[in-house]
Amino acid sequence: MKEKPLIFKHVSQLMDALDLPKPQHPLAALVNYDLNKIAEKYAGKHFLIDLYKISFKRSFSGQLKYGQGHYDFEAGGLAFLAPNQLVRMSDDTDQYEGYALYFHPDLIQSYPLAKTILKYGFFSYGVSEALFMSDKEKKVIETLFDAIAIELDHHIDQFSQDILVSQIELLLNHSNRFYNRQFLTRKGIYKGLIELMNDYLQERFNQPGLPSVQEIAAHLKVSPRYLTDLLKSLTGQSTQQHIHDKLIEKAKNILATSNLSIAEIAYTLGFEHPQSFNKLFKKLTDISPGVYRQNFG
Repeated sequence: MKEKPLIFKHVSQLMDALDLPKPQHPLAALVNYDLNKIAEKYAGKHFLIDLYKISFKRSFSGQLKYGQGHYDFEAGGLAFLAPNQLVRMSDDTDQYEGYALYFHPDLIQSYPLAKTILKYGFFSYGVSEALFMSDKEKKVIETLFDAIAIELDHHIDQFSQDILVSQIELLLNHSNRFYNRQFLTRKGIYKGLIELMNDYLQERFNQPGLPSVQEIAAHLKVSPRYLTDLLKSLTGQSTQQHIHDKLIEKAKNILATSNLSIAEIAYTLGFEHPQSFNKLFKKLTDISPGVYRQNFG
């Protein structure tokens, strides 16, 4: 029988369970793992935490896999977790070092960040898609965590929540910048991933139904949001837009080289209804499939 995950809905509840210091703010806690170790009884356990979590490690190493390729890393990094995601505690509690910031959604509820936090796609990334930073970037992030630590150590007053929320937002904005840098500086790695995606799409368009973003991300072994953010950074297009572009490329080739009817082409490409194919083709090319075929001839 599968073990049920441990569920924690409040910061104080989580800190108490992990034998960590009692939080000085009811909605946020910053754990310094260099000073405080997680209780070993929770090693290997599954957790469901109704909190945001931002983890900062000064140094760790490992190997990541993207499609058929791998690359090694040895640098500090940031990892992000949104509320209500299932996570597994490491079997080795000594692996925990650096900082972990936990905050309840109620902390930002009355602020614009409650809505704009959705734009920070890295809260939906997989564990293997952490942000790896240069020494200079690590110093920036560590300074921000130190500032948050000072604020949490301060006596709560009428300004506390405003300052904490602004500090968290600044941390997220820097993370956004650094992720964009990571995408751009690792173009060689990601170029192979995009090539794998295009190869998969060419085969997939010959099968029933249209491919989804989730299906492609699963095939490439990356999270859907990470794939979209990566593509937007490198090509300016989302994954869905990339799928549509490749679909129309193939449609143009069939229109120019075959005698299949428009409806037959639509079904060949995976559309259930020819009208949907016509609509998408015209949206992306400004002309209908029929007119394109006439113009090509």
